[in-house]
Amino acid sequence: MQEKPTIAQLEELAYELRYKLLNLCGTYEGIVHIGGDLSVADIFTSLFQYGLNIDPKDIMMPTRDRFILSKGHAAVCMYITMAIRGFFDYDEIVRTYGKLDSAYGMHPCKVQLPGVECSSGSLGHGLALAVGMALSAKQRKEKHRVFCLMGDGETCEGSVWEAAMTGAGYKLGNLVGVIDRNSQLMTTFSDEPVALAPYPDKWRAFGWNVVEVDGHNMASLVAAIDNLPASDSDKPTALVCTTVKGKGVSFMERNLGWHAGALSSEDMKKALDEIGAGRGAK
Repeated sequence: MQEKPTIAQLEELAYELRYKLLNLCGTYEGIVHIGGDLSVADIFTSLFQYGLNIDPKDIMMPTRDRFILSKGHAAVCMYITMAIRGFFDYDEIVRTYGKLDSAYGMHPCKVQLPGVECSSGSLGHGLALAVGMALSAKQRKEKHRVFCLMGDGETCEGSVWEAAMTGAGYKLGNLVGVIDRNSQLMTTFSDEPVALAPYPDKWRAFGWNVVEVDGHNMASLVAAIDNLPASDSDKPTALVCTTVKGKGVSFMERNLGWHAGALSSEDMKKALDEIGAGRGAK
């Protein structure tokens, strides 16, 4: 079994992910959902480089954990994370991203890209799919987990809470919902149109085990993963990760204008300098 990386190594991998995200955003001739990509970079790193039982050399391994990106517009963050893990080629992502017939679309397509468990993009559907996968695994007495990464904005939708009730009702301890709680939507802040707070308490009220995590603290993310209940326990778990949209780049952080965008060469240099200055500061 491959030795798991240390916290310091994971932080370095998260830096690499941010660097490559910004590089793509500055070279792609179009917009990238860079704000939300940066908010989930540490979460993606902790999952794909540490937490998930996966093998890029055996993508259909029966015992593998399943991962669903319900927040489909963060696809490029997933692609690059998986490239760092050994699934894909980063240079190919940069060369083909968003182009006609590319496997690396703005939203993930499992038909185009083996290794991706689920096509996504229309928000609010991922958790229901994860519930189905987790229930199937439980009925088959399989021990793997099913992880579903959501944005807090999409949890404004009733379909998410229907799935949450169902997951608790079927006692799916093998189900883990990971919420990117950056408190922003595309054009406004998430608690303005719909009152989500007190947010963790809502998941508790729906029968979930809730763990509140600093989504940019690698040690806390690793501890949350290490302390997940056994997959045959009787409660699904919600990891509520408090994050900052645009994390690491001052002119993007909590800026509604950077839900999606393109970087000029000047802005890209500034952004790369800033994440470089913050490297190893934790």
